[in-house]
Amino acid sequence: MKLTLHVWRQPSANDQGRMETYQADDVSPDMSFLEMLDVVNERLILDGKRPIAFDHDCREGICGSCGMMINGVAHGPQRGTATCQLHMRTFKDGDEIVIEPWRARAFPVIKDLSVDRNAFDRIIQAGGYVSVNTGGTPDANAIPVSKIAADQAMDAAACIGCGACVAACPNASASLFTAAKITHLGVLPQGQPERYRRAVKMVEQMDAEGFGSCSLFGECQEACPKQISIDAIMHMNRDFIKATATGAGQESSSSAGAL
Repeated sequence: MKLTLHVWRQPSANDQGRMETYQADDVSPDMSFLEMLDVVNERLILDGKRPIAFDHDCREGICGSCGMMINGVAHGPQRGTATCQLHMRTFKDGDEIVIEPWRARAFPVIKDLSVDRNAFDRIIQAGGYVSVNTGGTPDANAIPVSKIAADQAMDAAACIGCGACVAACPNASASLFTAAKITHLGVLPQGQPERYRRAVKMVEQMDAEGFGSCSLFGECQEACPKQISIDAIMHMNRDFIKATATGAGQESSSSAGAL
């Protein structure tokens, strides 16, 4: 396959970026999208040019490190697939492909296709944890968990924090990410002590990071490589409204502090 790539190049966060065009020849349909970029970078290096910077790690669709807009779609045209698992057989010989970084104020560009997603880490730090006693490993059946709660928690916990939901949302909202992290703990018995405080703290941090508001547009769940439903956002909203309306978040905080 021969492809024409239009790639966003930005040497640093303080530089003005621009699109540059590259030819990708002899691309195997069995290559992943990132392997194709590796081949392009090898040629750039041999020509004495600066390679394209992009995020990656496990390349197995698990870690959430990879992420880029491919022809205007987060992670590319194949639904439920991270960029690293997108294969070139999805495209046709002679195609032109536009590759850009995530576009969101809360995700500033570091270099080329690589963006700073530390805002997600700070949202987790604000409340994405549970209180546990140290010591020996508890018996697996010590705390009963219903099948419905377990399934709901597992579905939400599938979030890999890639940021596609933010990039796809017309408001650049992080509500699906935040809701997934709130939901997967909030539906389990172990997550109840901080349940309402967690919702308040994480939503407040999300707003402080500069993400947009959620209007339930739904593009986030379409772009999510783990296909997490926007039902999680409704769960987050319920906990947040109850916490702010009744003061439950403050009570949880006081109780946790007393422990």
